Amino acid sequence: MKKNIKVEPKPAKAMKENKEPREATITESRKKVGVEIKPESETFWIGLDLGDVESTYCVLNQAAEIVSRGKVKTREADLKRVLGGYEGSQLAMEVGTHSGWVSRSLEGEGIEVVVANARKVRLITASQHKSDEKDAEDLARLLKADPKLLSPIVHRSEAAQKDLLRIRGRAGIVEARTKLINMARGLAKTMGKRLGACDADQMGTKQVEGWEAELAEILGPVLALIECCTLTMQTYDEKIKENSEEKYPETKRLTQVPGVGTLTATTFVLTLDDKNRIKQSRQVGPLLGMTPARRQSSESDPELRISKEGDRYLRTLLVQGAQWIMSGRGPDCELKRFGQKIAGIDPAQPGMKKDKQSRKRKKIAVVAVARKLGVLLHRLWVSGEKYDPFYATKRKGKTKTEAA
Repeated sequence: MKKNIKVEPKPAKAMKENKEPREATITESRKKVGVEIKPESETFWIGLDLGDVESTYCVLNQAAEIVSRGKVKTREADLKRVLGGYEGSQLAMEVGTHSGWVSRSLEGEGIEVVVANARKVRLITASQHKSDEKDAEDLARLLKADPKLLSPIVHRSEAAQKDLLRIRGRAGIVEARTKLINMARGLAKTMGKRLGACDADQMGTKQVEGWEAELAEILGPVLALIECCTLTMQTYDEKIKENSEEKYPETKRLTQVPGVGTLTATTFVLTLDDKNRIKQSRQVGPLLGMTPARRQSSESDPELRISKEGDRYLRTLLVQGAQWIMSGRGPDCELKRFGQKIAGIDPAQPGMKKDKQSRKRKKIAVVAVARKLGVLLHRLWVSGEKYDPFYATKRKGKTKTEAA
């Protein structure tokens, strides 16, 4: 016979009266963006990973400990609200679309901003575990260790940036017009027709006059867009010339050089922004990526292509100027003779062989002339001297005479 066993209920666990609040997680700290207040006597190092809509930040103290991290909208008001309290601290960000105005905005709040050259910070760009949070932290730690590790760059002034936007806009219109012209020619060829050979400025609806109505109706809108692009470019050119004469009179001195027009001279001045930023004119070549890259290790020192760093559009304009100098239209000058020597061209017989090796030498010569052209433009800008097409030759001859 079974006995009735009375089971006593277990007493409920007493609640802890003095329960300590747990630390806020990273996710929770993001909800409380901007609540931390920086002590007046302490300096912080901040990493800011810029995004198009939202940016990530990480703040380190003097002990290299993370004291705050989170996300903030990439808007001026929000950035000032969250990071403006860190006056006297240092902040690092990678160069990009937003880095110019963001750096100027935060510098106005008393923060020392360092803009990193993203191509040279391999710790971030080549990371196998890349994330916005990690990038922001890495930027902060590199900044605290040594700002030189970030290969910092200097943004141009706001006024120069605004004037440069007009040149960038013109470049975009040129690119769009080229694509439209190529498309129009391709469409015409599919129907057994060909648009007449002409300069890009002359391309328009006149090219299809006399064609069958249906085909002219198809290509007409494309050719009308091309005409519109040409008119827009002319408007840009007029304004660029006006700005050059009023704001940047030094460009007149640069246009003395053959192959350099108002567009190239103005782009050169606006891109460099400050002529004293470069200590030696020879540094223009590496700055614009027109010198060979180098990857030397022990006994290995391979010959590499040019680095192509710096401003691509200015490099393109200098190369176009060098091509004109090297062509038959270019006048005789030291730049032309320098390029002919590299390309193996006899000045008495300017015609060039069409073999592959000769074309390769010509390309190398054009880049070399473009680099030398950039150096010359900076030297004229700094010295204020008048352009002399045979300056070095005369100086060399004068030195020999004095020595004799």
